[in-house]
Amino acid sequence: MELLIQSTELNGVATDIHIVGNRIRRIAPALHAPGARVIDGRRKAVIPGLMNMHTHAAMTLFRGLGDDLPLMPWLKEKIWPNEAKLTEEDVYHGAKLACVEMIRSGTTTFFDMYYHPDATRAAVEETGLRAVLSEACFDHFRPELAEQTRQRITARFHSPTPRHPRIRPALGPHALYTVSGELLQWLHAFAQAHDLPVQIHLGETEGEREQCLARFGTTPVRYLHRLGVLSPRWSLAHALHVDDEEIALLAEHDVKVVHNPASNMKLASGYRFKYREMRSAGVTVGLGTDGCSSSNNLDLVEAMKLASLLGKAWRNDPQALPCGEMLYAATEAGARIAGFDAGRIAEGALADLCLVDLAMPVFTPNFHFVSNLVFAANGSCIDTVICDGNLLMQHRHIPGEEDILEQAAKTAYDLIRR
Repeated sequence: MELLIQSTELNGVATDIHIVGNRIRRIAPALHAPGARVIDGRRKAVIPGLMNMHTHAAMTLFRGLGDDLPLMPWLKEKIWPNEAKLTEEDVYHGAKLACVEMIRSGTTTFFDMYYHPDATRAAVEETGLRAVLSEACFDHFRPELAEQTRQRITARFHSPTPRHPRIRPALGPHALYTVSGELLQWLHAFAQAHDLPVQIHLGETEGEREQCLARFGTTPVRYLHRLGVLSPRWSLAHALHVDDEEIALLAEHDVKVVHNPASNMKLASGYRFKYREMRSAGVTVGLGTDGCSSSNNLDLVEAMKLASLLGKAWRNDPQALPCGEMLYAATEAGARIAGFDAGRIAEGALADLCLVDLAMPVFTPNFHFVSNLVFAANGSCIDTVICDGNLLMQHRHIPGEEDILEQAAKTAYDLIRR
């Protein structure tokens, strides 16, 4: 496919963007591309596709289920019992709903941890997004469950389905309170052997930190360091409860972190995320929404605002997390975590772009576009989404969306009845 976006606003200047295949060929005013499909970019601004670096996509099926509970009662009473009933078909429909929701709000790449990753993979392939997909791994410190996990993962990668260029496989150990150190070490070695990223929930609550101290005699990041698994392959979802020495360890080993402000606040896991300390130490920090049962939506535009305002509030510093830094976290930093040449608008980069509708009250006046995007707008400002050079949404229309929503709702109600 060949596309030509005409007269869109890039850094305040009317610009054309020529896309050939899945890459940006040229960026300049008044380009000519005979035969290309023309997209009118007037009264629109272009941004990189957003990178949602921590999701549980199919948990769209649990949206609104178990609200107003702390993390562990929420997991044990509402989430885990219903997840035990999930089928591959359930995950497929829930993930497809998540893909539509992310396209609508400008996300073109997401990092997912959930059950039945092949079902999520099918949803991603069909909807046109880019993703890093991991299966949630648990052994609950039981050797027989650890062996089952090892066998399942080995079998998956021994005879893998052909890798799709938009999809990277990954490993997803759930958390230190559900995965043994022995299994974490095995997963780390497997990831090295198969060139896989790894993501884990870590440092999400103060209770988790205390439990880690009681069980292992040290704090979560130090425990991973003791196990010898800290590496550039790893990213930590949440990392709220870490100290300065732990941040230094993360920087030393190039471990990435994903901040999830909405779920952290909703589950009251904590709010003093040390973004500034991490960035100063050299840690890559991306943004995520978490799953829809803990944040209730997958809107990364909204997540940028929440992260910035929360960081300003707890520090009593209005300069703490500026809007430009939040857009960086949601784009270029996310691309580093995901391992794709995306998250930026540059000649030769992957053609993952969004057009923002400037003909809206929240962009009037438009003294500072990034400020309006982060502080005034939400995902509804996204007019057009291009991923891998393909047009996924134009003028907020996604082909087949109505059927996807209807089937996902039916699946959710059937699941809860079961």
